[in-house]
Amino acid sequence: MSKKLFSWSSLALLTVLFLFTVRLTAVADTPKHYTELEFEPLPEIQLPEYARYELDNGMVVYLVEDRDLPLIGGTALIRTGSRYEPANKVGLARLTGTLMRSGGTQNHPAAELNAILEQNAAAVETSIGNTSGSASFNTLTEDIDTVFPLFTEVLRQPAFAPEKFAIALKQQQGAIARRNDDPKAIANREFNQVIYGETSPYARTVEYETLDNITLEDLQDFYQTYVRPENIILGLVGDFEAEEMIERVQDAFGDWQVNTPLPALEIPAASQAYEQGLFAIDRPQQTQSSILLGHLGGRFDSPDYPALSVLNGILNGFGGRLFNEVRSRQGLAYSVYGSWSPSYDFDGLFIAGGQTQTDNTVPFVRALMKEIKKLRTQPVRETELANAKESILNSFVFNFQNPSQTLSRLMRYEYFDYPEDFIFEYQEQVQNTTQEEVLEAAQKYLQPEQLVTLVVGNVEAMNPPLTSLAKEINLVDISLPQTDKS
Repeated sequence: MSKKLFSWSSLALLTVLFLFTVRLTAVADTPKHYTELEFEPLPEIQLPEYARYELDNGMVVYLVEDRDLPLIGGTALIRTGSRYEPANKVGLARLTGTLMRSGGTQNHPAAELNAILEQNAAAVETSIGNTSGSASFNTLTEDIDTVFPLFTEVLRQPAFAPEKFAIALKQQQGAIARRNDDPKAIANREFNQVIYGETSPYARTVEYETLDNITLEDLQDFYQTYVRPENIILGLVGDFEAEEMIERVQDAFGDWQVNTPLPALEIPAASQAYEQGLFAIDRPQQTQSSILLGHLGGRFDSPDYPALSVLNGILNGFGGRLFNEVRSRQGLAYSVYGSWSPSYDFDGLFIAGGQTQTDNTVPFVRALMKEIKKLRTQPVRETELANAKESILNSFVFNFQNPSQTLSRLMRYEYFDYPEDFIFEYQEQVQNTTQEEVLEAAQKYLQPEQLVTLVVGNVEAMNPPLTSLAKEINLVDISLPQTDKS
């Protein structure tokens, strides 16, 4: 009898203990509200050790050792860009950047060059964009003796093979033929032209006519003018000894001399072509509208850039004002965004926009305008300010995840003549930004009277009509121009 009583008592006690333990575990596993979460402070960001050299011919070289993987990579930034090409030969810079690689070298025809790189699982690439050109390579450490000389040849001795030039021209013509397939691409392209003007080097587009004006000799002349050691910043990162690598660079590029005069490289100015206009591109087949509105923006080196970044964080992104108000509360958009997008050496853009149903086009534009004006008249809330600053500061770690990112930033700052510690000063200024500074920046830089609006969609189907936004609607013709060859 006593044994039975003991057994039942023991079982009851074990049951109570089990239930108590389960309850404690359940309580411990209950997710906390996001406001209760605590995280360790982010580690202080430090630049990795690097070396900077300048060759006698003017080429600047950055070296960063990184022994984590048996890989070596390099990028040459070239002081050039499509903004320096003649207005009647738009596309010249891009074609030059393409042919430097695709045309092979004087010692290695394109097919042979491709085969060697493929056999070594390596890559060499070149391109020229609006404000710079680049040549890059990636290789296993054990193959550096094979790949680096090929990279050197591509940079110093491109062949500009005629048959590859013909192929590149055809590819550019094909891109023109397809350029009106994507409504968002149309909006972005035409919005740049509305802001900067069709003839601006920051907005002009490649046309059949400008391609017809370009010869193979033009590519060779463009290359000879801009691709020269004084115009190059070369960055190398990876599994190497810095002293050995600089000797390799000296051997490859130290004797490179160009006797033609150095180009002036005067940076074209940017100005706003139209102010407070409504532009429309009629696409009757579309069931939704792509919308952009904005005006000329600023540069990264503006003293107000940190406050504008915080302002941008308050306006944009998941949890920002545009998302919360225009998309979530009013349900006017599939997507909505606002972005202060400065540039390094010319005025960038302030852009707001998104995609919406055709009938929501006018309400969507009005909602964007209302939120922009509100930023100029009311101080932001303390919680908004804190969240925007925290988001910006937390993102810094992603700018320094590996040595390659840091090297790229150092090169870019030297290329555009920015101080080496620019990002750290910016970080400190963001941290110290106040509500008053955000309001002052909004009042100074957000100018509703200069906002230009571009709508891509079915104009006739819009209800309310676009005329409820403005009496005059400027219809933009995006039909493809024809030439005798097209």
